[in-house]
Amino acid sequence: MHIQFAELPVIDQDRAKAFYTEHLACQLIADQPMGDSGWRWIELAFPFAVTNLHFTKRDDDAPGTEPVLVLVDDNVEATIAALKARGVEIITEPQEAPWQPGRTVAEFRDSEGNRMVVASK
Repeated sequence: MHIQFAELPVIDQDRAKAFYTEHLACQLIADQPMGDSGWRWIELAFPFAVTNLHFTKRDDDAPGTEPVLVLVDDNVEATIAALKARGVEIITEPQEAPWQPGRTVAEFRDSEGNRMVVASK
């Protein structure tokens, strides 16, 4: 058993799709109309992951205060440096997780104001 997709609230689907494909190397799995609303079913896949990402409509544009996803990465420092070089807002620089000694964590904000964590294994 595995989780098929995680839902991520967004305001602008095209902007979010560009962010995740350009900054986090996601591949587009689906981009299909959903009825007459103008909203689309967009599903992205992270490299080597089983769980995909699906965009849901966000209620407002207020930045998220709590992390919505934890992305596990082999090199947190390099990932954060690459995001920073591309102009992505870094909330916390790589540091040891206070709740798990030996684990490195950092936080950034995506194009839609969602707060994300990148953590080592």
